[in-house]
Amino acid sequence: MSSVIGTFSRRDEAEKAIHELKNKGFDDNKVSIVAREDKEGGADISGGTVTGGAIGGTAGVLAGLGALAIPGIGPIIAIGPIAAGLTGAVAGGLVGSLVDLGIPEDRSRFYENKVKEGKVLAVVEADDNQINDIREVYSKSGASDIEVH
Repeated sequence: MSSVIGTFSRRDEAEKAIHELKNKGFDDNKVSIVAREDKEGGADISGGTVTGGAIGGTAGVLAGLGALAIPGIGPIIAIGPIAAGLTGAVAGGLVGSLVDLGIPEDRSRFYENKVKEGKVLAVVEADDNQINDIREVYSKSGASDIEVH
């Protein structure tokens, strides 16, 4: 099992990718999104279609958590497997949660900085035969910094 990670500049780009992956049959429980809480409408995913049930069962996780305060980042919103890791991530923060998903610490720090900058982070846990599909969907939806770990 690998983790395919990428960043999106806008919430709607990440939502588009997640919708397409779900339509391709990807398991909701393998998809994570992390974004800074932005009440001004930037990368805030709490008010968009993601929480409207777009990714099934994980939407309830987001609704139940609201914003989490992560040291060094501030308030964020997270859904999917990464959300569970973040609820107890006071010491490890986002880096620790990404490392738990198999992303090396130096790259985890890189992605944490992207979230600090306001990017929306998407991580999909996938079998090797699914990696190219995820990369294609990410690219088509506007992702950058796409990596497989």
